[in-house]
Amino acid sequence: MEQLKQNAVLVGVNLNHQKDFEYSMEELANLAEACDIEVVATLTQNLAKINSSHYIGTGKIEEVRALLEANDGNLVIFNDELSPSQIRNLEADLDCKVIDRTVLILDIFDQRARTREAQLQVEVAHLKYMLPRLVGMRESLGRQGGGVGTKNRGAGETRLELDRRRIEEKITALSRELETLTLHRQTQRKQRKKNDFPVVSLVGYTNAGKSTIMNAMLERFNPEQEKQVLEKNMLFATLETSVRSIPLEDNKTFLLTDTVGFVSKLPHHLIKAFRSTLEEVAEADLLIHVVDYANPEYERMIDITNRTLEDIGIKDIPVIYAYNKADLTEQAIPETLDNRIYLSAKRRIGIEELAGLISRQVFKDYIRCDMLIPYDQGAVVSYLNEHANILHTSYEEEGTRLALECRQSDYGKYEHYVVEPIEIEA
Repeated sequence: MEQLKQNAVLVGVNLNHQKDFEYSMEELANLAEACDIEVVATLTQNLAKINSSHYIGTGKIEEVRALLEANDGNLVIFNDELSPSQIRNLEADLDCKVIDRTVLILDIFDQRARTREAQLQVEVAHLKYMLPRLVGMRESLGRQGGGVGTKNRGAGETRLELDRRRIEEKITALSRELETLTLHRQTQRKQRKKNDFPVVSLVGYTNAGKSTIMNAMLERFNPEQEKQVLEKNMLFATLETSVRSIPLEDNKTFLLTDTVGFVSKLPHHLIKAFRSTLEEVAEADLLIHVVDYANPEYERMIDITNRTLEDIGIKDIPVIYAYNKADLTEQAIPETLDNRIYLSAKRRIGIEELAGLISRQVFKDYIRCDMLIPYDQGAVVSYLNEHANILHTSYEEEGTRLALECRQSDYGKYEHYVVEPIEIEA
């Protein structure tokens, strides 16, 4: 059976004149587009408080119905999370399917999830959202098959499977499987820490260009490694955390991680479900906050990202702001100012400069010194040639003399060979 084309009316309530309301509605339209839904009309209302029974005032219900009829609409999407009773009342009065922003975002995540971990995270979030909404959901599922908001992964569409107890059991089982994957991820993180490489995490609003920056870095500094990072002009193109090694030319290496992008009003269940993935960010030594500088709303996007980071408990990590897509503005590129850099990842302009900024930040604890290593300790010389930045090599009577920069851990290991330690200034 061919799936019915979805034509949606968007509905939003501006509570007490929110300054970001218009942008939030624009974003809702972008989210709908990401789910292949055509937006045929938009209706907004200014209210001092939400209508507890219908979210919007009852007079507006008729306006929504008229918009549906005039535009062959078959779906209404609300800009905030609706309560179970609001969904029931609205579907009864509008005689069509009603979903909220949360379901829309969950469906996009559902479509984009590729790895088992991401699929489990989305499924758990979806089921937790459904749990309090079971009453009336049978009628909703019967109203229209297919399309956004009806997939309910892992729960099925039969009366039996929509039983609350079964959903709770399903959540428990999925959470257990997720816990196993989380432990595996923690083991990987511990292993990386053992290697003593600093971790740099790309964060930012969805579609700001994080994956493009990662691919540009790999292309420049580690071309042998396959990219494998999806780079696409769409919301939430990347849900999986990618970790790649970036070896710089002075034998300094850092790990670059790329994870899910943010959007305003990211559902609470989704943030909780993705917490284990976002822990990659929490354990970073440095954040690269990627900003779509060509977007007129870029300052709002910065605020949304910062608020989301705070919500998941990420603070006190140094940040570099990478103003990407600056080639589409009047801004000269590449340009570096303190902890800000203006660049174009797509055109590969500013990548060297960004690497320099990262290097100065994460390798501040490198120590510059001279070591005199006896000739019978050739393995130490080989190790340092591979893992330190050798500035000068000379051969003396007692052994090989190296002027070098090295990590504090290596300095501690080979301190007995040091003849002239000098700390690098940050």
